[in-house]
This record gives sequence, C-alpha cells and structure tokens, in this order.
Amino acid sequence: MAKVDYSDKQVLLIESSGNMRSTIFYMLRSLGVVNLKAVTINDRVITEVSENNYDVILLGHNVSDSVTGIQILEECRYRDFIKPSACWIFMTSDASQEIVLHAIDSRPDDLIMKPFSVDELKHRLDSILYRKSVFKPVDEALEIGDLPAAINFCKRNFSTYDPEYAESQLILAKLLLQFQKFDESIGVAEQIYWNSHDKEAGLIWAEGLVAKGSYTAARDTLIDLIEEYPLYMAAYDLLAIVFEKEGDLDKARDTAVEATQKCPMGIPRQMELGRLATQTKQLDVAGGAYKKSIVLGRHSCYRSPEPYLRFANVKRLEMNGALGGVAKELEGEFEKTLAQAFQAFPNDRVLQVKASLLKSEMYQQLGETDTANRATREAQLINSELDAPLDLDRELLSVTGDAVPILEPEDSSVEGASRGKKVDPEMSGKVNRLGVKHYLSGKIPQALKYFGLATEYDASNASALLNLAQLFLESARDSVDKREERLKMVRRYMKLSERLSLDIHEKSKQSELKRYLEHEIDQLPHGGLGNLLR
Repeated sequence: MAKVDYSDKQVLLIESSGNMRSTIFYMLRSLGVVNLKAVTINDRVITEVSENNYDVILLGHNVSDSVTGIQILEECRYRDFIKPSACWIFMTSDASQEIVLHAIDSRPDDLIMKPFSVDELKHRLDSILYRKSVFKPVDEALEIGDLPAAINFCKRNFSTYDPEYAESQLILAKLLLQFQKFDESIGVAEQIYWNSHDKEAGLIWAEGLVAKGSYTAARDTLIDLIEEYPLYMAAYDLLAIVFEKEGDLDKARDTAVEATQKCPMGIPRQMELGRLATQTKQLDVAGGAYKKSIVLGRHSCYRSPEPYLRFANVKRLEMNGALGGVAKELEGEFEKTLAQAFQAFPNDRVLQVKASLLKSEMYQQLGETDTANRATREAQLINSELDAPLDLDRELLSVTGDAVPILEPEDSSVEGASRGKKVDPEMSGKVNRLGVKHYLSGKIPQALKYFGLATEYDASNASALLNLAQLFLESARDSVDKREERLKMVRRYMKLSERLSLDIHEKSKQSELKRYLEHEIDQLPHGGLGNLLR
C-alpha cells in the first residue's frame, strides 16, 4: 500500500470528551495532519459538516451526551451530507450490538472502538484513504451524479491482476444496479459472491433479482446470506420486502420482528414493522413498534407525527369488538395520542388533515355519523388551504393502515387498471366497503374512486362492478350532462359482471339493474336505486 500524505488532508474531529478529544488530536498531529479542527458535539456540528469540504471526519459517540454521535451520523446520512469522497470513522466505547448495528445502518467508512492506539488509527485511516485515492474518479463522478463515468472507470482501469480488482467489481455491481442494468449487475455480483462470499455482493445480487421480479431466487439468496451473516440487517430488510411482494405478509412481519429485535434503534425499521403488523392484525406488535418510534424520534432526524397517527389508529382498530369500559379506555388513548401529536407538532397542518381523517373513521366506526362527517369536512377544509393539498382518499388508506395503491383516474378501464397489479381479493373487499361508507355519507366522487380501486385489486369483484354500475346509472339519471357517456359506463360494468360467477345477492342486484336499464332514464325512481353490495 502506498504511503498516505496527511499534510494536505482537511480533518474534522468531533468528540465531546475533552480528554479523549485531546488524545486523538495529538495522535492526528503525529500522523502529519496539519489542517485539523477539533470540536465538541453541539448544535453547530451538522452545519460545520455541510458547509466545509473535509477529507476525514472522526465522529465520537458517548451515550451520556444529550445529542449523541450516532444521531449526528444518522442525520448527516439522512441529509446527504456524507459525500462519497469523504472518509467517515465512527468512534465509540459502547460495543453493544444495538449501537454497533445502528451505526452500521448509516454506513460510515469504518467503526473503531475507543480507546485505540495511534497505530490502529493509522492503519484504519491509511486503508480508507488509499482506497479513496484509487477510486477518487468514481467518487467525484458520483458527487455530480455522473453514473456512466463512474461505471466506465471501474470497467476500464482495473485488470484481474490489480489488488483493487475485487473492490472495483463490487463498486461496479452497485453502480450497474443504480443505473438499472440489472442483468449485468447480477452477473458481476453473483461472481463476486461465489468467489469470496462477500455479504455486500450477496445483497447487490439479491437487489438485482428483486428489481427483475425474480422473487423466489432473491428470497433463497437472502436466506442463505442471513444464515451466513446473522447480523446483516440490510438482508433482513430486503427479505421482508420480498416476502411482501410474494404476498406473504406474515413472513414479512416475522422477518421485520427478527430485525428489530437485533437492531431496535432504527425508526424506519420500527415503522415498517408497525405497518406490516397492522396489516396482519397483530395490533400488540404494531402498537409496540409505533410507541418505540415515538420515543426514538425525540432526538432523531426521523422525528415526525406519523408514529403518533399510526399508534392512534392501532387504538382505533383495537376498539373493534371491545365492550364497555375497555372501549372507553381505548377511545381515551386514541384521543390522548392525537393530543400528544398536536403538542409535539403544533403548527403541522398536514397532521391536522390526517388526524381529522382518522377521527372521521373512528366516529364512523362508533356509529356517530354526524360527528364523522364534521371531521371529514374539517379535513377537506384544512387540506384546501395547503400549498400542496393531499390526495385525501390515498391518505385515508395510509393513515388507517391499509396498503396504498396507485390511484388511477375514475373512468380508467378495469382491465387496464388491474393489469400488472397483484390480485388481492381481501383488499378489494375492504376498499369496496369503504366505497359503500362514502356513498352512505353522500360523498359520491369518493365512492366512485373506491369502487374503481376495488376492481384494480380484483377485477372479478362483482360487488364493486355492480356498485359502479348503480352509481353511474344514478348519475346519468340526475344529470343530462354526459348522460350517454355515463350510461355507456353502466353497460360496460354490467357486461363485465356477466362474465363472472355471482352469488345470490349479486345475481339479485344484477337483475334489478337490468330492469332499471329497460326503463326510460327520466322515469327511474329518485334517490338510491337499492342498497349497494358490501
């Protein structure tokens, strides 16, 4: 390895312990570092990092600090202040699994345990800075977003005899994946993995398989990777995604449970567990994950109202089937959680919209329709005042813990909308029931959208097709404008329903609508043309 010249390196040392900071300061001086700034952890540290072009940043973590090194590292990664060309070393005396794994989540270049010798520090810095010098053109290309240039450098500048060849191939596999050259990335990563069993190569290989939709192969690769590297958290995260894409939410949730048990400090991982547990009706697990996210978020860049909203929703869901005092207690926890969210984020108008939507669902669940409608109107009013109004239908699905689909235009074709979507009859039925709720509340446009979504999840949902037919028929009756277009939609949905095997209620509704279609449109009865199908 070539000798590293430290005299031209800009170095920032961040350490709250005065004695440790002094010790490391003189170690760096002995290595020949001239341009050296040493600071304690304070409110200015992140600004210092973002505004200056440091070559090396040594970041100390002490659990007793009000803002810890791990929080600084996490926020710098979150805000994209960690440039590829900079060398980041995380220093800690806490060797606990949760601290080490959480630090690794933010991907420093190296992690060193305090106290350490000057020789160990030199060895770590020499290795990283030599690698940075070799791959400097790659890092510089990445910093300006020039992926092709970075890829070409890795392809053209290393032969199999170079000591840096293996590293160049690993970087190449990662870059090809980012550039969506999936087959090429898989080929490079797979070869590296079988040659060296490098865990990062295994992950890149699996990521390429997922991007191609080869979920079975990705799952098998990740399971083998986890067996070999049981603390490789990125593999758990991807495996949970694969299980969900395969439609096995229980295994996705169990994988997320295992990941959070090993590495409990990451808010995104806890939130993902909460989402999966809510969808699989493991409400105690979901509540625990969201509660943990609230606590972790007090000093985190991931601090947001979302875990409060999701925890409140868990309390709402727990009210289903609860009686008497238990139901009242859950309702109180629901209200208390939202109040805590408003206290923590007093000026967050988006929170106010989402909380009103959630309250509307809860009051609807309690049978208090008028109160529910008032909450919905409040959400609509606040939303209309936002600079970037939310899609309220989408937000309602999200805040109540349902899977959020890609919303299509109301009049898009059922076949076209459902093409490429995974069939999910359970979700289709749930969305259809939400459409009925909107219809009963007099919100016809929202009802139409939900019935359309139901057919996207399952094009064979006859109830949703017949509900769409009825709504378009009522709309054609009540308005001359676009009457023919709406009648055309009625006939279309009726025709689609005729291709399906119907139960007794669906057959009855289909016959009823056929009879109405035989009448003159102006002679149809006023109001609803019968009960919608749930």
